[in-house]
Amino acid sequence: MIAFMTAAFRKQRQASLPDISFGPYRFVILALPWLILAAAMRVIAFGGGGVALPAIIIANLAVIHAVLVAAQRCIEMTGGQSSLGELGIAEQFKLSLAIACRIALLMIAAAAALAAAGYGSLAPHMLAGIDGMAFDQFTVIGKFWSAAVGAVTLLMVVGAEQNGGRVAFFEAAGELARRWFWLGAAVIALGVVNLGLSFGQGLVRSAIVVFWQTSTSSQFVKNLVYFVFIFSFAMLQLWVTLLILTYGLKQSYVHD
Repeated sequence: MIAFMTAAFRKQRQASLPDISFGPYRFVILALPWLILAAAMRVIAFGGGGVALPAIIIANLAVIHAVLVAAQRCIEMTGGQSSLGELGIAEQFKLSLAIACRIALLMIAAAAALAAAGYGSLAPHMLAGIDGMAFDQFTVIGKFWSAAVGAVTLLMVVGAEQNGGRVAFFEAAGELARRWFWLGAAVIALGVVNLGLSFGQGLVRSAIVVFWQTSTSSQFVKNLVYFVFIFSFAMLQLWVTLLILTYGLKQSYVHD
């Protein structure tokens, strides 16, 4: 699985990165629309009502699709090669949906297992694994769980490319088990980084709350500021997630 990355990673010192349009900003251009959609759906879901569940589903799909379209750039930035950018729009959506369904089953299974083991208070946080790849989670276990979900998602993305678009969850889980040292270290490192990002995001959130309470700006401006805050941190967290996990995957091949 994903053997196409091995040679590229081992030759990283001899080969230069490919020329890419928009340079380092391509990541933002590719992923930003989907993170904006996810952020908007999260706001709608927060309002509750009958639209909450559909909004959550759309938000999770948008996050997975953002991971898919941004993964190519992160693989290239760490010295690998990927043809993800050659997929058509229909192929991309099909791949995103297949991955999202499998990750959703994983999250449900993890939540059910914790509930059955008597940890009912922790179980709901397992259902936010996808959301946590781009948005802040408010528990420590949620941050590390999202990091682990991100690792499995990345392995399914690159595995599907190698296997002609076929998404194989158990093959990805097997790869994670075989490469547990470096990918496990990447998951732990990402969880720690998520704690730092959460702290910084909390400070900014507090400042925005003060702005909301004291500013004489219009409600539109206040809403715009908060919305920009949400998807700006979402972009940062998604980028950090993919870079750390891709680097861990790269190191697993270099030291294979």
